[in-house]
Amino acid sequence: MSPPPGVNGQLRHLVHYHLDNGFLENALFFAGRLHALEPRNGDATHLLALCNLRLGRYKAAFDHAVPKGHAPHLGSAYVFAQACLGLDMYAVGAQALEKTRELWAGRNHWNKHSDTSRRHMPDAAACYCLLGKLHAACGATQKAIGYYVESLKLNPFMWDAFTGLCDIGAVVRPQNVFKITPEMLASISHSAPNGHTFTSFTSQDSYDTKNPFVSTPEVDPFSLRPGADVGLNLGGANLLSRLNGSAPAETPTSNGQNMHHEDAMMGEGGLTANEHAAEIPHAPVRKTRTQALSASDEPPRMRPITSRTRFKTASEMNERTEIPQPVAPNGHKRTVSGHSTHNAQQQNNAVPTDPTAAPPRRSVRLLNTIGSQIRGTTSSRLAAATSRDPDARERRELRRTKASGPRGKPGSVSTMGRVVSGNRKPTVEVSESMKPDSRPASVASTIIAPPKMAVPSDAMREQEALNWLFDLLLKIGSGYKCLGSFECDKALEAFTSVSASQRETPWVLAQIGKAFYERSMYVEAEKVFQRIRDKEPSYVEHMDVFSNTLWQLKKEVHLGHLAHTLMDQDRLSPQAWVALGNAQSLQRDHDQAIKCFTRATQLDPKFAYAFTLQGHEHISNEEYDKAMQAYRCAITADNRHYNGWYGMGQVYEKLGKYDVAEKHYRIAFSINSSNPLLAVRIGLVLDRLKNTDAALAQYEAAIRLDPRSTLARFRRAQILLKLNYPDDALEDLLYLKDVEPEDANVHFALGRTYKRLRNRKDSLRHFTVALSLDPKAQPLIKEAMENWDNDCPEWSSDDES
Repeated sequence: MSPPPGVNGQLRHLVHYHLDNGFLENALFFAGRLHALEPRNGDATHLLALCNLRLGRYKAAFDHAVPKGHAPHLGSAYVFAQACLGLDMYAVGAQALEKTRELWAGRNHWNKHSDTSRRHMPDAAACYCLLGKLHAACGATQKAIGYYVESLKLNPFMWDAFTGLCDIGAVVRPQNVFKITPEMLASISHSAPNGHTFTSFTSQDSYDTKNPFVSTPEVDPFSLRPGADVGLNLGGANLLSRLNGSAPAETPTSNGQNMHHEDAMMGEGGLTANEHAAEIPHAPVRKTRTQALSASDEPPRMRPITSRTRFKTASEMNERTEIPQPVAPNGHKRTVSGHSTHNAQQQNNAVPTDPTAAPPRRSVRLLNTIGSQIRGTTSSRLAAATSRDPDARERRELRRTKASGPRGKPGSVSTMGRVVSGNRKPTVEVSESMKPDSRPASVASTIIAPPKMAVPSDAMREQEALNWLFDLLLKIGSGYKCLGSFECDKALEAFTSVSASQRETPWVLAQIGKAFYERSMYVEAEKVFQRIRDKEPSYVEHMDVFSNTLWQLKKEVHLGHLAHTLMDQDRLSPQAWVALGNAQSLQRDHDQAIKCFTRATQLDPKFAYAFTLQGHEHISNEEYDKAMQAYRCAITADNRHYNGWYGMGQVYEKLGKYDVAEKHYRIAFSINSSNPLLAVRIGLVLDRLKNTDAALAQYEAAIRLDPRSTLARFRRAQILLKLNYPDDALEDLLYLKDVEPEDANVHFALGRTYKRLRNRKDSLRHFTVALSLDPKAQPLIKEAMENWDNDCPEWSSDDES
């Protein structure tokens, strides 16, 4: 038995419902039912593959997204490419996405997503960004840069594309990325205040080319739903027509002269959905909506349904429901505001009437109105509204009387009425000569209205919001770009320039902490990361850098506490295992540390720093082959990971291959040219290669990068002492003695320097201090003290590696 036609649609609704609400298993179940009904339908295949992708089942998503007997589908191709990214099949995914270029080229969904609207197909910016990720992962750096740039051109808010450019070392100018594009200005100029997009906007000059008396919801800025929505919504113009079984009809506005002002006031009045006017069943036949109008046209309105079945026209919507008023002593009727209608009646009758006579009957006025409509003396739309409600005519005459500008005289409380803008004073009776010749003005036209161009004000607000966002992204993006190129001082300046509320977020604080860490300012980095732990203890990202900071500071207790806290929070996070490995390393349990780092790399094969830490532990165990393999894995995961290149150079240096070590050190220095440790290492291997002058130049470069670098100053002092410049060496060593007074190496070098300067007293004093600080070096220190006439042996760099 074949299912009814509506089953497929219901299944699609169920899949999207569960996807939006996070019930992925439910969505997968219903996607399987849909795919069983339509195995060759591209949409069904896409939904099934998408559900598997959201669940992290990349292989299942890969299998389902493969085209099987149907035309290429953009959604399936996009899911297929994402699955390939997770399965390390980068070239296959890029090729599949390129084949469907004609399906996504030219799409731009920016500013089209909201709480109530979705685009389940990707646009060109998303496809370009995914292509950039695929090509960057397979090593095609130039292609990746091109795709990332195209993605940012279409959507500057594609943050992944920007960070991807920074991560692969491309030259990026954030000020050229984070700025409003002409396409964005065109898009926000068509945006409604409620976030929906309109069909079109017309200028003030184009109003004359359209019907100014018809308002359609498709271009209505005050509509609570898009014009394309044909659902039974309370705010929709089709509500009553759907209930009556008739097609939507044009809604006449009150007056063409000041319709823009009236619409603005009605919008500000906050009319609810129940106040929208609707089509009267016995009204004359009207045209259907066939033309898009200005956004300032009046929206259709319907008043609350009461026992009274008469519907008011659009000009009456600013007034309250009519309440019977007492008759004044002169016998004249009163309007809803309590004013006399005597002059209005005189104007409407063809012959003069007695002021004290009773007003004509309702039927007479109705017949006169119908006759005037037939003769064409009044507007057809105005007459139709009058024939439905004779009291409206009285109120229009009253408004015309007000518009002429006479002052009202004080009246009694019983004659006071209410209109939409509050209590009004009764007006004096106006003679025929004082009546205006022009057509009657509405109530809204007598009230000072806001500027006509209301839509541009909304566009200006959107533009100001975009400018604020781009300014924020410019500061954060500049900091991220500088940190990626290891310009840590500039990065710190950029990150600290953002507002306090943004700066105190965990992500920004983590970037500040990383900048301090790269500057070897470990105390400051610890303070920043500790603030993250205090503000958001569940934040796990970048906690590996925090654990490295604590390792550098040798804070064993704090590091152990951090490791166990992270393990309790998320045992499957690689950062937790890195912290645990650092804690084991600080306790000199290198084997356990290697196991922890290996577990971290299993959880995240792209975690380059975990491979590097694993290699450091292998070097501590003198397992150089294993260390080399770990460093190579780190470079494979991220070829710009300078720590991996540094580790390989360190292995070659241990093996005595100084020329190869220099090559790897220089590669690392080319990636991070602001790291003084790399410059010191290059100088060290150059010194081993007997290139003393070049080594001295490297040490001086390292000091220029960081004047606080103690290692660079110590190595330069050694070179200066070797080159027989003891006075210059003494300057560096005295600085080091003040910074690190308990370092035995510094005191031993000071003893040698004073010995070279023939200062026996100071020389013996520093030799004695060095002996007390490091008793293991007693043979070397005693030899230097006893051989006073001969120079003491040089301090080998092997002791300080």
